[in-house]
Amino acid sequence: QVRLVESGGGLVQAGGSLRLSCAASGARLNIYTMAWYRQAPGGQRELVARITSGGSTNYADSAKGRFTISRDNAKNTVYLQMNSLKPEDTAVYYCNIPLSTLPWGQGTQVTVSS
Repeated sequence: QVRLVESGGGLVQAGGSLRLSCAASGARLNIYTMAWYRQAPGGQRELVARITSGGSTNYADSAKGRFTISRDNAKNTVYLQMNSLKPEDTAVYYCNIPLSTLPWGQGTQVTVSS
């Protein structure tokens, strides 16, 4: 059974940085495109960043220039480096394989204070 576990969230002031991690068990992630999503209170889950098995990346407009998605296949882990954080980045962040039926993990809460 594949399980994704997100970590690294926390409370940070505007302008600060966080690095999120997504560790997988039960499957090797290296062959999959992986993505980070977020869901703000009262909002819908939205795509933040995506990385292919070959390392190509793309980002939501809100994340461009501030966030960097990366992967360490040896550690079976995907990361999201978030810099210059803004209060509007406050959300629960999740990772998953796009368009898959994998259950969502518990996510990791990111709270950015102004």
